[in-house]
Amino acid sequence: MKDDMDNNTLAGQYVLGLLDADERAQVEQRTGHDADLRTQVDYWEQRMLPLTSMVEPEHLPPALWSRIERTLWPVAQAAARPGPSRWARLWDNLAFWRSLAATGFAAAMLLAVLGLPGAPREATPRFMVVLVAPDDKAPGWVVQASTTQSLKLIPLVSQDVPSAKSLQFWTKADKWKGPVSLGLVKPGRPLDVTMAELPPMEDNQLFEITLEPETGSPIGRPTGPVLYIGRAVKVM
Repeated sequence: MKDDMDNNTLAGQYVLGLLDADERAQVEQRTGHDADLRTQVDYWEQRMLPLTSMVEPEHLPPALWSRIERTLWPVAQAAARPGPSRWARLWDNLAFWRSLAATGFAAAMLLAVLGLPGAPREATPRFMVVLVAPDDKAPGWVVQASTTQSLKLIPLVSQDVPSAKSLQFWTKADKWKGPVSLGLVKPGRPLDVTMAELPPMEDNQLFEITLEPETGSPIGRPTGPVLYIGRAVKVM
């Protein structure tokens, strides 16, 4: 464990399961007398647990998971301690981690919440969206919203855009008549969006990025293929 790691980063890595058994034991020992670290661990648990509703389990061959369990699970069991927290119970939920691994969601979330370049760190996100490619579910962008009427679009990958084309960002809540443009997106660049003229952002709200003409869709709704798509999850 790095001595210069601040409590917020340490708690985040602990909750996300990025520490080894000895490091986890050190954190658990420290939380008994370090009130700030204990508060940070609770904050990360509250922040991450709602994200479990974002994915559906993927049914992979039983033999494959049996082999993985025989290889890895004893390590996880050895790291367990009495009185598991809410996150520890989640950590033991193999079905949840199977689904995250199958969709690539876990990798996207780690990048989003542990220091992605351009990610807002001054406010706790109230909503989060992982935008994935429709065909292979590969994560491409993350949306973080600290208010119901402003958000930040953060790239996870670089992308080449064909000549005379552009990326356009859209959103649509369940009861809206159609999608609304949130602007053009520069590949690999974060985008701050204010939605003051739209209804407040809500849980399960749809977001997508489409390929459009260079100046954007000429008809006020998507015309090109959907490159990335996802729905909002309320984090707090």
